[in-house]
Amino acid sequence: MDFRERLKSGILYLDGGTGSILQSLGLKPGELPEKWNIERADDIVSVAKKYYEAGSNVVYTNTFGANCLKYDGKDGRYTVEEVVVAAVNNTRKASLEAAGDKSDRFVALDIGPIGKMLEPLGDLAFEDAVSIFAETVRAGVKAGADLIAIETMNDSYETKAAVLAAKENSDLPIIVTNVYDENCKLMTGACPESMAAMLEGLSVDAIGANCSLGPKQMIPVAKRLHAALSVPLIMKPNAGMPKSVDGKTVYDVLPEEFSEIMMELQDIGVRVFGGCCGTTPDYIKATVEKTKSRELKPVVEKEHSVISSSQEAVYFDKIPILIGERINPTGKKLFKEALRNHDIGYVLNEGIKQKENGAHVLDVNVGLPEIDEPALLKECVEELQSVISLPLQIDTTDIEAMEGALRVYNGKPMVNSVNGKEEVMNAVFPLVKKYGGFVVCLTLDEDGIPDNADKRIEIAKNIIKKAAEYGIKKKDLIFDPLAMAISSDTNAALATLESVKRLTNELNVKSSLGVSNVSFGLPNRDFITSTFFTMAMDNGLSGAIMNPFSFEMMKAYHAFLALKGLDENCTGYISFAGDITLGETVSKTVSQSSGDTPDGLKGAIVKGLKEEAAALAAKELETIDGLTLINEQIVPALDIVGVGFEKKTMFLPQLLMSAEAAKGAFDEVKKKIPQGSGNKASVILATVKGDIHDIGKNIVKVILENYGYNVIDLGKDVEPEIIVNEAIDKNITLVGLSALMTTTVPAMEETIKLLHEKKPDCKVVVGGAVLTQEYADMIKADKYAKNAMETVRYAEELLV
Repeated sequence: MDFRERLKSGILYLDGGTGSILQSLGLKPGELPEKWNIERADDIVSVAKKYYEAGSNVVYTNTFGANCLKYDGKDGRYTVEEVVVAAVNNTRKASLEAAGDKSDRFVALDIGPIGKMLEPLGDLAFEDAVSIFAETVRAGVKAGADLIAIETMNDSYETKAAVLAAKENSDLPIIVTNVYDENCKLMTGACPESMAAMLEGLSVDAIGANCSLGPKQMIPVAKRLHAALSVPLIMKPNAGMPKSVDGKTVYDVLPEEFSEIMMELQDIGVRVFGGCCGTTPDYIKATVEKTKSRELKPVVEKEHSVISSSQEAVYFDKIPILIGERINPTGKKLFKEALRNHDIGYVLNEGIKQKENGAHVLDVNVGLPEIDEPALLKECVEELQSVISLPLQIDTTDIEAMEGALRVYNGKPMVNSVNGKEEVMNAVFPLVKKYGGFVVCLTLDEDGIPDNADKRIEIAKNIIKKAAEYGIKKKDLIFDPLAMAISSDTNAALATLESVKRLTNELNVKSSLGVSNVSFGLPNRDFITSTFFTMAMDNGLSGAIMNPFSFEMMKAYHAFLALKGLDENCTGYISFAGDITLGETVSKTVSQSSGDTPDGLKGAIVKGLKEEAAALAAKELETIDGLTLINEQIVPALDIVGVGFEKKTMFLPQLLMSAEAAKGAFDEVKKKIPQGSGNKASVILATVKGDIHDIGKNIVKVILENYGYNVIDLGKDVEPEIIVNEAIDKNITLVGLSALMTTTVPAMEETIKLLHEKKPDCKVVVGGAVLTQEYADMIKADKYAKNAMETVRYAEELLV
């Protein structure tokens, strides 16, 4: 039985932790564990055998960090292929030698994060990440792995890069587990629903969570994932929370308690069980004994029509979804000029203003005959998704442009569009199957646009049938029955409204309209358009491409929701209409700025608009001095974002993009003031010996620098003595240390001990995925920072 069939057949057990076991076998602080595949193969085989004998059906290869950044074959280092082939062979050997049923065992090629942030939050290009993962995948395929396990991913974009590498370089099953925090968020802000949407769109075979949390803390994540997923759910928790005892990392949940909580997860709907940091074969054995004979919840197909961004999931359900139409050159002279001038800032502002005015999704169309549409659409998608959390609708008839945008999109987008023409369906549906998407389907075909509902429904049925041939489900299609101008056909609106109703009631599919077309050629078009919009919603319309700046359209929308019982306590309507005075003109335009977001330079920084922030700073510096600008505008703007980050109303992408915008403003200030003026104290940052994952350190660096601190970045995999000597030489009073892996925390403890001994006035702040307050206390850190802003706050207390 192959893995996909086995996955469908019942409960499945993965392995547990590896790093902590290797530490107990003598893995030294900072030593690369993947080297043991070659240098201590018998130990790796022994660990894998114990997991198989404990009941694991799937054991991960010892390749968590096996990528070409570590293993490049230079200067005596192993190649990726050497490490991966040895790892797969070791695990396969264990599966054959371990006692018990050998027929129900699989070898999973383990792929962990690269250790770098992807652009625009970091310096690693998306395609470079795909290439790095691809090299590991090809080696695993060559060695004979049964499946690919992508794990411990805390960034949705890196997760997508890994999945694409797996899909493009193998036909092996793919399972994915991400790292969620106690607020059910990834480090970069994704929620369980957005990850479920993206990963199911990419046709991943099983999805779940691992690491960071103990089994009890994973229950909320499991509930939300189970409600969203139509594939098997995986949970691979830590053995509780880590602490240091006599220099060793130990965890606070023992096998008996662990297995009891795994039964609770089973009751939620988990079907694939394993363990992560701190777990051993004893944990797996206890879990197998407790869960193997209990009734499993079946995997149920969820009929969710959903799209996602890197942070949000938007469901097309009872409440109609508003798709902002303003990022489109059709009929917009200024927008056309912006595209010709490559004014990306104008595009971003159009997106931000639409979000602030209530759009749930943004249509993105940059099609002009004289521009390079594939290049510009890809760039606009990348830029928009870096500053706006809304999902995007990729709107193009250019197949090359469509694929380029789909590839780099961080989530599951709307795809606008396909129609009933065979040629179009055969071009678009393969892209949607590969990258995922929610497809807008126009009810026209080779004979044009029908003038009646019967023919439009017939075309819709043909599209559904064709999509199914490509493995695209009906829930991932949304039909546009085409609003036509009543100025040329007085019955046009009636045919469209009947089509909307029949799509909803007969075909049980979602529907969308470009509603403004209905009023073409008429005066005061919003009167007609808004009334038609209300009628369409009452007939079951699921979404509309519309202008969120139109007062009449937003009035119709909020009034409809209130009257249909879709606006609890009428809060949405009150928020919209509460400040409107009777007698105000019906041509009123909805405000294009949010009351919660400042204007000017502060607003540009809060929104993450780097070029605009730089331009505004340069203008401000014509009338005020640089230090005043820093203290009265730049730092207060960063504080707004920082407070939002701490309150969980803003997430890491906004924090970093705002920091980049602030840097643009700072660069203008530096041109006006002497170097070093206004700088605060110096701070050392380093990732500890043996750890090459510097994402957290780099985030802290960016934020500290934007608050005016001079950061001495010693890099990653740094010896304790180097950190101490630098602190003494530069007379540093604050050092920040980062570690992602449990195997490198002893190196952190060693560094802290040496710093306190050699430079007792120096304080040490620590952070990283494996750390907790208790753990930090155990290793004698002066401060534990859960995130970058906590480090800034500590620096402000200590150094100012």
